[in-house]
This record gives sequence, C-alpha cells and structure tokens, in this order.
Amino acid sequence: MASLIPGYEYDIFISYRQKDNKGDRWVSEFVEALKTELESTFKEEISVYFDINPHDGLLETHDVDASLKEKLKCLVFIPIISRTYCDPNSFAWEHEFKAFVEQASEDQFGLKVRLSNGNVSSRVLPVRIHELDNEDIKLCELILGGVLRGVEFIYRSPGVNRPLRSKEERPNDNLNNTIYRDQVNKVANAIKEIVLGIKTGEVVTWIEKPADQMPWEEIKKEQKIDVQKKPDGSNKQSLLSGIATLVIAIVLVAIFIYPKIFKRDTLERLRSSGERISVAVIPFQNMTNDTAWNVWQDGIQFNLITSLSDYSDELKVRQSESTNSLIKSNGIVNYTSITPSLASTISQKLDAKIFIYGNISQSGSTIRLNAQLVDSKSEETYKSFTIDGIAKNILNLVDSLSMMVKNSLIIAKIEKELPLYLKGNPTTSSPEAYKLFLYGENARNKRDYPTARNMFSQALEIDSNFTLAMLMLSTACINQGDWEEARKWSVRVYEKREQMPIKMQILTNQNHAVFFETPYEELKYLRQYLEIDDQNPETYYDIGRTYYFDLYQYNNAIPEFEKSLEIYHKLDLKPRWIFNYSLLGWAYYETGQNKKIEKLIKKADKDFPDDALLTHLKAVIALKEGDTIAANKYIEQYRSVRKDNGWSEAGIAYNIGEIYFKAGNLEKAEEYHRLELSLEPDDAIRIYDLGWFLIYSDRNINEGLELIDKALDLRPDLQWFFLEGKGWGLYKQGKYKESLELLEKCKDLSLYYRQSINLKIEEVKKLF
Repeated sequence: MASLIPGYEYDIFISYRQKDNKGDRWVSEFVEALKTELESTFKEEISVYFDINPHDGLLETHDVDASLKEKLKCLVFIPIISRTYCDPNSFAWEHEFKAFVEQASEDQFGLKVRLSNGNVSSRVLPVRIHELDNEDIKLCELILGGVLRGVEFIYRSPGVNRPLRSKEERPNDNLNNTIYRDQVNKVANAIKEIVLGIKTGEVVTWIEKPADQMPWEEIKKEQKIDVQKKPDGSNKQSLLSGIATLVIAIVLVAIFIYPKIFKRDTLERLRSSGERISVAVIPFQNMTNDTAWNVWQDGIQFNLITSLSDYSDELKVRQSESTNSLIKSNGIVNYTSITPSLASTISQKLDAKIFIYGNISQSGSTIRLNAQLVDSKSEETYKSFTIDGIAKNILNLVDSLSMMVKNSLIIAKIEKELPLYLKGNPTTSSPEAYKLFLYGENARNKRDYPTARNMFSQALEIDSNFTLAMLMLSTACINQGDWEEARKWSVRVYEKREQMPIKMQILTNQNHAVFFETPYEELKYLRQYLEIDDQNPETYYDIGRTYYFDLYQYNNAIPEFEKSLEIYHKLDLKPRWIFNYSLLGWAYYETGQNKKIEKLIKKADKDFPDDALLTHLKAVIALKEGDTIAANKYIEQYRSVRKDNGWSEAGIAYNIGEIYFKAGNLEKAEEYHRLELSLEPDDAIRIYDLGWFLIYSDRNINEGLELIDKALDLRPDLQWFFLEGKGWGLYKQGKYKESLELLEKCKDLSLYYRQSINLKIEEVKKLF
C-alpha cells in the first residue's frame, strides 16, 4: 500500500530493537493496536511499515539492504525508544533512526512541519517504553537536534521501570497514571496532526553534494526554497502562501537589513578596508544659555583631538585649525549655528569619513555632555555618548567623554583583525587591553601558546573584567595541556556569564562544559551558537573537534569539518589554522577515505605550506602505503621544522614515534619513544609516554607498569592523568578488580571529561 502522498513508500515506519519484541511481543501488540486506532482516526487507509524480523546489532561497516532506504521514505517515523534502542552500534539506531533524520532533513518537507495550530512538530514521533538514563536521552536529542518528546508507554512503580501493557494487573500502582488505550489514541492523533501539517506546509528542498566532493568544490547551490505542486488540489493555496511569505521576507529585509547590507555603515566599510579611520571633530555647541560655557566649546574639541591623535596607527585626526578655519569661512560666528549638514560638508572637505558632533546642556546643577559619531557622507549617526556631572568636575567629564569616544573608535577599528568566530564580542572598553588580547589570539592561532597566555594575562591586568580575555586564557591553557590552570580560568569567567552578551554566554557555557559536563552538553551549546549564526566556520570546526577528540565519532566529525572549510571557501578566506585541515585529514584516515586525503592535502598545502602537522599526516600516509622513501623525506622535513620552531629533541622524538605508531610500525615507534625518554630521563611525562606505549601496544606490559609507577612517584599531582595507563595495564594483566578501581578513581580525579576512560571502564565491567 502506498503513502497518502505520492513519492513516499509508507505513511508510518516503525523502528525497534528485536530485544524489545521478545517475550510478550510488546512491539507487535502496539503496532496492531495502533493500526486499529488509525482506522478510526483517518478516513483514508494509512500504510504502516513494520518488519517483524528485522536484522539487529549490525555495525555501520555491514551491508544494508538497499530497499530499506526506499522504505524509509515515509511521512512519520516512530522509534520505540527503550534502553536497548539507544545503542549507536545497533542496526535500528544507525540505519533507521539516524538515516531517517538525515533523509527527512533533506526531502521536500523537511524534518519539522508546522501544525494547524501553529506549533512545530518533528516527523520523528518517539514512543518511549522505559525511563532512560541521562546519557541515553542526550544521545537521542543529539540525533533529533532538540528535546526528546513523544508519547510514553511506561509503567513505573518503586523498583519497576518497564513498558506499559494493554492489560495491567495493578494499573493504579503505575506512578505515571497512564492508560494504554489513551496513549495509543495520543499516538494516532499526533500522527494525524503531522500528516495534515505535511499536506498543508511549505516545502524546503536541499541539494546534496556528491560523496567525493570536497568542501570547497562548489558545484551546486547549497539551499533552494521551492514551492511545488501539492496533492489534494492544494497547489494554488501553497503558491499564494509562498508568494506572501516571500513578499513579507523582502519587506522585513528592506526594513531591518537594508542599512547593513545595501548601505553598509561607515565603520564596517572602514574596518573591512583596513585603512585608518579619518575623523574631524566639530566644536561643541553651548546649549546652556550661559556664555561662561562658551570656552568649553573649543576646549572639548581640543581635548578630543589631543586624545585621539595618540592613536595615529588607527586614526587620522583632522586638527582644529583646519576645521575651525572652514567654519569661519562659512560665516559662522556662533557655533550653535553649525547644522549637521554644514558639519558634514566641512568633514568631507577635510576628507574625513566620520565627524564628531556634540553639545553642552544643563539642568539645574547637572551638566550634560552629548556627542555623536556621524557618517560624513550620509549624515547617519551610528554611535551616541552621554555623560552627566557637576560643573566643577568638567575636566573629568571631558576626559571621560574623550575616553568613551576614543575607545569606541579604536576598538571598532582593531576588531577587524579578530578571527571571524570572535567578532562582535570585545567585552572591554580599553583599547590597550583589546590590543594585547589581539596579540594573544594571533599568537594562539600560530600555536605559540606561552605568548598567547602572557598577552591575555597582560590584558587582564589592565581590565580585570575583560571576560573574553579570561575565556581565551582558559582555552590557551587547554591548548598547552595545562588543564588545572585552564579549569581555574573557566570557573572565573563562568561566574561572570550573566554580564555577557548571549554569544559570549554560549561560548562560556561550552568552555565550562569541557570541565564539568560531558561532550553532549558541549555539542548542545555549540548548536545553540549555530542558531544565532549558522555561517560561523569555527563553530562547525568546534563541533567536529568535539566529535573527533571527545567522542571518537569520526563519521560525525567529518561533515562538521567539511562544512567549516566550505564556509571559509565561500567567504574567500583562508582557514584560521592548520587544524581545520589536519583534523579532517585524520578523520578521513580513521574512516578509510584515503582518496579524500589526497585532495585535502593539495588544498592545505596552498594555505599552509610546509606546516609540521600536515607533514606528520603525509608521513603516516606514506608509511601506510609502503613508500619508505617519501616517508623518510617527510619525517626529516618534520624534524627540521620542529627544530626551527624551538621544539626539544625529546618532543620531536615523541612525535616521530607517534608517526610510526599510527602507521603500524611498532618496532620503530618503540625505538623513538625510548629515544624520547633517554633525552629527558627524569621527566615524568616522558616516562609515562613510554610506559603507556608499551602497555597499549602490548610490547611489554610489565615494564610499562613499572614506568608509570615511577612517573606517579615523581608527579603524584598528575595521577588524574597517569592512572588511566596503569589501570589499563592491570586490565591486560587480568587484574580486573584492581583495574576497575584505578580507572574509576582516574575518572573521579580527572579535570575534564575523557571518553577514553569511560570506554575502558565499560570494557573492564564486561568481565565481572
């Protein structure tokens, strides 16, 4: 039976784990009850796909019946969410749940539809039959891209957590107070709402890139909104709706976006051009009716010019002689006669892009200074300043006003040098602090983390409330591996989050999650950032990095890294740093996509020629392919670059050992790790490196444990890190209880979430 809507195989697809249909055959009974309910809910015949004998437990490497993709072309997808369903290695999760979300997100209706009541609903309608652990809920929400909602069929009483049955012996004991028949009815009604929403909703289609297309290879447009013919004679209504929506969108763009897009403000033009901002300062106007204040008309002008002239690298300030001569040449005797139009004309004659125009007013004993930054050509005001005080403090008021104007101009000018992902978040009014921050971020992008930390610290000495500098200081400490210091700064900046703009709050929450939550919270915050700005390439990079490093989900990391590069290419910008390429390359390597690595390296070489991280990847690929001549060349090149960058011989030896390790040459890897230790024999980290390698590679577990014990004696403060290696070594010796105790202790002591520990704990627990 076909779907209600042409082009779809079924109306409803039921996805479940075979484990949940054993015994009392709960899923089969639910499907039969649902079909019966649907017959009384819909006038039409509703088609339901339910495979009574599905394959189970398949991994993503296994072949999948090609016909399944066609069957997934359905209007509503119902996953039976249980504790066993939430398993990324299961067939239902990987090839049904995830596959439907991806497929529906790109079909003509999209994953979410607007209902007749104006609400929005997902086409995934979960049926929950167990109370889930938080980790399982987060897994589901990660796929859905939102909160896990649905209809619950859960019987819960003290010590009981099971699916609700159609005939319960003690229904009143159910703490959820749900009745099976009512819940089935809710599912049927929800399906009806979704189907009606699909029939009447707008259509968004997405064009997919070929599987082997690289992020920068723009062959097709990314997104297309298309009003298509609908079944049931609704095409005319849809067309009118589409036109109305388009007209409204155009009007909104014209009202709200026009000044930014079609008439970019002066400041933005200047920032993007890279030129110094040229400024004219018009004498202030005395609006107090007290001639004693006339002297301050020129006085404030002079003070502003003097203050701004100290920043000749960023500003070109026109001097008062030129400005005031032009004013007099226009026959102006009283400064209150200077109109904005005349000020604009004078400013343009001085070739100044901006002029400062202000006045002095008085109310009782309060003196008010007003100033505006005005576009010389359009006469648009894009920044205003007001400061109040008493007459005897006029010098302080003028100094404060000068500082406000100066800081606004300087910060706006130097902000253009910020990386794309940090624009719009200065969080300081001090240009000096901002410049130091900028130097720090430039150093961090060059992987000079000690300099970055020093610059961020100096910025904070000037402005102790500079939250962006705190946040990036925490990040630089992470980059350098100083987790304890990173954690301290993360806590400090997190305490100030209520004072921040929303973008900064999200970035701060994400940084805090690194230490106190899980990668799933990190991903949640990063996707919140995308809701504000979905064209920031570094947000996609951070999502990919989280999948790659924190969850080892390389397949999930790849599209995020690719999207990041795609946006950089679209903006005609070089990626921020080599990691945008190298991590994508390693993700391709981990998933066996070597052809893509070749294309990626060619592009990366153009943007980051001779970068050590890229050379590292090239050496591994060459060794893996058996090209020892090329591999030796790359290794020597790697050694040379690292040496020129000031790396120690031990650090270089460690990384060459890792090249051989990743390529599978354990003998050479051990040779270099032993060389590493011989060069710095008293360094606990070097001792641990060799010990960990010997355990992980099964080269010499006993020696590895001895080395890790030695490292622990030297640096007991690092047991939060070292105990993972010792716990794994004990596991390999068959000492499972001791292993589990150490791994759990390591997890408790750890300064941040480490998926590697969790995976080891799970592995050990299987043997109990």
